[in-house]
Amino acid sequence: MKHTSPPTTAIVILNYNGAKLLTQYLPIVIDCSPSWSSIIVADNGSSDNSLAILQQHFPSVKIISLGRNYGFAQGYNLALQQIQADYCVLLNSDVKVTPSWLEPLIDTMESNEKIFACQPKILSLLHPSHFEYAGAAGGFIDWLGYPFCRGRLFSTLEKDEGQYDQPARIFWASGACMVVRTKLFKQLGGFDEDFFAHMEEVDLCWRAKNAGYEVVYCPFSRVYHLGGSTLDYQSPRKTYLNFRNSLIALIKNEKSKKVWLKVFLRMSLDEVAGVYFLALRQWAHLWAVLRSHLYVYVNVRKLLRKRYQTQLTARCVNHPEQIKTILVWAYFVKGVRRFTDLI
Repeated sequence: MKHTSPPTTAIVILNYNGAKLLTQYLPIVIDCSPSWSSIIVADNGSSDNSLAILQQHFPSVKIISLGRNYGFAQGYNLALQQIQADYCVLLNSDVKVTPSWLEPLIDTMESNEKIFACQPKILSLLHPSHFEYAGAAGGFIDWLGYPFCRGRLFSTLEKDEGQYDQPARIFWASGACMVVRTKLFKQLGGFDEDFFAHMEEVDLCWRAKNAGYEVVYCPFSRVYHLGGSTLDYQSPRKTYLNFRNSLIALIKNEKSKKVWLKVFLRMSLDEVAGVYFLALRQWAHLWAVLRSHLYVYVNVRKLLRKRYQTQLTARCVNHPEQIKTILVWAYFVKGVRRFTDLI
């Protein structure tokens, strides 16, 4: 239901030893956000001087101290349990917002009760003319459930030339900056805490879409993301989480009867990636891929229980934002480098 006055909105920044980032970007969030929004920093048990900086320099910011590092997924779950706002904006601490960044996002959420989540245009802070890896102009998935973005296929980032300046329905919104309907976030069970970090927003949006809700992209809001502040893009830990969590999301959420064929093909392609890491003698990344598969084998019963639970509330089978193409084939064999050439 559309509010007659600005809806209650909480901007929630999850922090872990990010004192430098808070000093750089939090003042901009404060300056560029409307007076009717509140700003909250949920601290994941930082051991640096983050809390002291917040208390001394940012008295208007509310602090939720979680006590220890729960990761992105559980950290946000615990924080949002303590927040009663209509909307929560999940904002990375390394995001530079721009004037009037929030209003278009909330207007978009208010326009349709079926919208669960919304994201802005996310550009690179280091290369402002280009889209940023984590989110770009909205997330999609391919036939095998592999996530990618408009404006970013694998490591190829498009220049922002206005090609994605129209609002659009997307498959998933980036956890770097996404607005969620707080009540529905809780009803859906929040993030899957087993993910710890990475891909948890893909899983959450997939569940929301299966339940009949929408995820949208709002180009009228623009932010700049530094990226790689929690885990470097080349980190073996990130490789492990991305490979593992992507498989978990596919197993849990794919409605197609071909789900196990898709899982087999995905794991086969993962093995190809493992061979690539082997050829480059990147042993830590090779082990990360193998560990991700080992996790699936060891936890198969747990994953089947998760699938059973998520499928109980799944109503929608077909999603236009899940393209029929296999991205790996299109990118590495056919040489496709732009989203618009995929569809």
